[in-house]
Amino acid sequence: MQGFAGFMWLLSMALILFSGFALIDAATRREDAYRAADKKTKPFWLIVLGIAFVVNLIFNILSFLPIIGLIATIVYMVDVRPALRGLSGGGRSRGSSSDGPYGPYNGGR
Repeated sequence: MQGFAGFMWLLSMALILFSGFALIDAATRREDAYRAADKKTKPFWLIVLGIAFVVNLIFNILSFLPIIGLIATIVYMVDVRPALRGLSGGGRSRGSSSDGPYGPYNGGR
């Protein structure tokens, strides 16, 4: 039983760190980037991710509320964050719009 409790504590800490990172990342992005990416507003994501962070701090991982917070955090990290990074020029360069999977398309030349 001791090992299971330790594992659950580590999982809880990982969720707190994950939601905290997403909250800090959302707070550092520009407000107009959210509108340009056609995502919800910055205050919306700060409230949702802030609630997820607090819920992960207060409730046990076996409760359903941290699971809902995890889903909201995953949505931000997988959908919103890449769209915001693409607009701000952060991250890897995507290349030209004519690039294919194996390099630039040159029209068969």
